[in-house]
Amino acid sequence: MTDLSYQLYSSRNFPPLYQTLDMLKRNGYAQVEGYGGVYSDPKATKAALDANGLAMPTGHFSIDFLEKEQQKVLDIAGTLGMKAIYCPHLAVDQRPSDAAGWSAFGERLEAAHATYSKAGYIFGWHNHDFEFKALADGSIPQKLIFDAAPSISWEADIAWIIRGGADPFQWIEKYGSRISAVHVKDIAAAGQNANEDGWADVGYGTVDWKSLMTVLRGTPVHFFIMEHDNPSDDERFARRSIATVKAF
Repeated sequence: MTDLSYQLYSSRNFPPLYQTLDMLKRNGYAQVEGYGGVYSDPKATKAALDANGLAMPTGHFSIDFLEKEQQKVLDIAGTLGMKAIYCPHLAVDQRPSDAAGWSAFGERLEAAHATYSKAGYIFGWHNHDFEFKALADGSIPQKLIFDAAPSISWEADIAWIIRGGADPFQWIEKYGSRISAVHVKDIAAAGQNANEDGWADVGYGTVDWKSLMTVLRGTPVHFFIMEHDNPSDDERFARRSIATVKAF
């Protein structure tokens, strides 16, 4: 199987970074995914990765960072040895309210793709739930983004698709050719794990990951990235989740 990765955002509440990297190495990970919190000193982060035999092939960068500090993004990605750059989110106050606005946002992503693909990187969008909620005219923001940005790749966060009220299998069927990475996370049963925002360790929730992995292997996905937005114990999450996916 493709080497399994770990979104370091999952351990943001369990500093310091070097202890997280040592924990991941102990639990069988070979790769991690970066986010803004680990980019302040890229050389130090790279040294810590190397010391634990870990690679960082993918990373998240905000739309503002991607548009306003392109060279800095390229420098960070280059220092850390990334192969793929993903725009991960859009703050509530930045989200369009109509179809034209979402199409315009897609055009911004397409422009960013031109910049970063020219530099040799995979470039794509990472979804949450809000992109799957219909606008007043019935249109779906995620479709508007894809239509306006025909070149971008997709880091599919399956659990967020489900939380957005959509069927991940249908989206994989239609847009699977764009998938280069997948966030592997799970949703707790109703009323459970309230202290973890309703998320669960992979294989300990309600998401049918066995069937999803079968379907996803038919896409161009390179990276399967474990993520939990608010684990109470990050090592428990890391250990149980990688064991689940390795068993498929």
